[in-house]
Amino acid sequence: MSPPSTTHHKKFPSLPFIFPKAQSSLLPDPSNFFSQSLLSNPLPTNSFFQNFTLKNGDQPEYIHPYLIKSSQSSVFLSYPSLFHNSAFTYQVFVPDWTISASNKSLDSSKSHVISAYADLSVTLDIPNSNLRCFLVRGSPYLTCSVFNNTALSISTIHAILSLESNSSNTKYTIKLNNNQTWLLYFSSSVNLSHGMSSITSDGFSGIVRIAILTDPGNESILDRCSSCYPISGDAAFTKPFCVEYRYEKKGWGDLLMLAHPLHVNLLSGDDCDITVLEDFKYASIDGDLVGVIGDTWILKPEPVSVTWHSARGVKEEAYNEIVSALCKDVDALNAAAITTNSSYFYGKLIARAARLALIAEEVCFLDVIPKIRSFLKDSIEPWLDGSFNPNGFLYDNKWGGIVTKQGSADSGADFGFGVYNDHHYHLGYFLYAIAVLAKIDPSWGRKFKPQAYSLMADFMNLGRRSNSNYPRLRCFDFYKLHSWAGGLTEFADGRNQESTSEAVNAYYSAALLGLAYGDTHLVSIGSTLTSFEIHAAQTWWHVKQDDNIYAADFTQENRVVGVLWANKRDSGLWFAPPDSKECRLGIQLLPLLPVTEILFSDVGFVRQLVEWTLPVLSREGVGEGWKGFVYALQGIYDKEGALEKIRNLNGHDDGNSLSNMLWWIHSREEEEGDGCFGGKHCWFGRYCD
Repeated sequence: MSPPSTTHHKKFPSLPFIFPKAQSSLLPDPSNFFSQSLLSNPLPTNSFFQNFTLKNGDQPEYIHPYLIKSSQSSVFLSYPSLFHNSAFTYQVFVPDWTISASNKSLDSSKSHVISAYADLSVTLDIPNSNLRCFLVRGSPYLTCSVFNNTALSISTIHAILSLESNSSNTKYTIKLNNNQTWLLYFSSSVNLSHGMSSITSDGFSGIVRIAILTDPGNESILDRCSSCYPISGDAAFTKPFCVEYRYEKKGWGDLLMLAHPLHVNLLSGDDCDITVLEDFKYASIDGDLVGVIGDTWILKPEPVSVTWHSARGVKEEAYNEIVSALCKDVDALNAAAITTNSSYFYGKLIARAARLALIAEEVCFLDVIPKIRSFLKDSIEPWLDGSFNPNGFLYDNKWGGIVTKQGSADSGADFGFGVYNDHHYHLGYFLYAIAVLAKIDPSWGRKFKPQAYSLMADFMNLGRRSNSNYPRLRCFDFYKLHSWAGGLTEFADGRNQESTSEAVNAYYSAALLGLAYGDTHLVSIGSTLTSFEIHAAQTWWHVKQDDNIYAADFTQENRVVGVLWANKRDSGLWFAPPDSKECRLGIQLLPLLPVTEILFSDVGFVRQLVEWTLPVLSREGVGEGWKGFVYALQGIYDKEGALEKIRNLNGHDDGNSLSNMLWWIHSREEEEGDGCFGGKHCWFGRYCD
């Protein structure tokens, strides 16, 4: 007798897992600046335009190549000059132009409304001036749509030396007494008149564009492209290690945008119809911006192979030393003895333990795995099931994201996690530990998969649906190609990020989570973001002696940037002064992982960085943990010298261990190759050309 016919369907959760609802009075009200049509969606919290959403919304943001500010129903435009010394460099906001309606009303406290935003753009409406500003990053023009036959006021703090029009009164050339020349374009004829520092127009409806002329030779290009304007820009992951920029444009003619140095390095001219104008340049704190003509860009970073273990493996003759350290490190694991309630430091502790499991696998010493598994289960589960009383994860539905119990009551707790600061750092550590535990205990992994994916989606969500729980890629900036950590805090210099290595860890750990669950799409996106983050770190945080992105005085004194802001580069850290070079190196290195060798693949730079740092280690009070990170990098080019120093350390960073340090050193080659980012880190690439 045959068994009855039954159909078995694999059951998935009908809805994604959401942590318990938070009750936080700390978060600002997004309805102050976002249009009603956007409020049903999760909202960005670490965006390039975040200042426009905080407090009065009147701090400037850097929309390459201009600093732009909205206040008192006016738009302020600045082509910033650069101030620099050996300690920091920043762009100076001077309101070169203030644009508004001549008879603007001030009957509302709301100066602007964000009516739309995308990966590469934000649209600001200035209702009291009948203006809509299309702020698309990399546009050499500020573009505004003017409604209701509005007379415009365009004023400057400089003196206007001359105002000349073309025959159709659709283009005006303005020369100022600070040696700037600006071009003003209108979509139809308009009459302008001017005084010493102000320009007024007749009633006008249509498009107005304004651009600085950085070189007289560029005027014909700006003229030719003035009638084609972008209103938004999006980015798409079309395939692994590839991002496509797609601009929505109006008007006619060619679209002219600007690329920063990393764009130029990654642009794939073979895959899209673009023309790079190398002599069409605008100055920027990020390095010269050059012109690109084309509607679609393809960016291809070097492939990164995300792996659990080191690329080369550990030398077998080193196994015994590592196993000895492993036994001691694992024996000391005790979940009941964890004293920290901080989501950051707790995350570091569990990720440190997870490293021990992978090291044990790599040196074929599986005896310690059961105790590590037990420790990870006992320490992670309370955060996922809500039983960790001192702290825990909650869901904020005002902006759409995970916060912590402590962070929802105190904006300073958990390093500002409750106001969306450092999300990718904290959650990256948790994801690393969860990915490893899911690998070594698949049954546990299946049980807590919904919670694991919820943590991941907080900063890795790609969707734009209104029923999504999280905004699109909370921390990652598609134009700069790296992450921001600043959260919902107003800063005069925009968003900021200190630790690039912890950002790399976040996306690397998300990719590992994909490996643990067999999720190839997550592996692909996590690996791609890891690669972009590494490229950006090497471009803007790693300061090589022969670099020319930054001014000579800053480059001479610094081998790494401390905190990188949208509008500033600082040699100091949030937690240490500029002369604490060991901290500056360490915060760009921790945690020590297999992916670290890709982040620091330029051996020549590594030697510069270590030699810059070593002299300060003799200073009184330098922590053993920070010394360890310096020695770890030294091991890339001086394995034996570094190993001797590591063996003599008296302690390690709370996210590090002797086992991990020995694993790192013993998986180095005697002499590393120099400067190769991609090829040796993605072996299959050798067979693809």
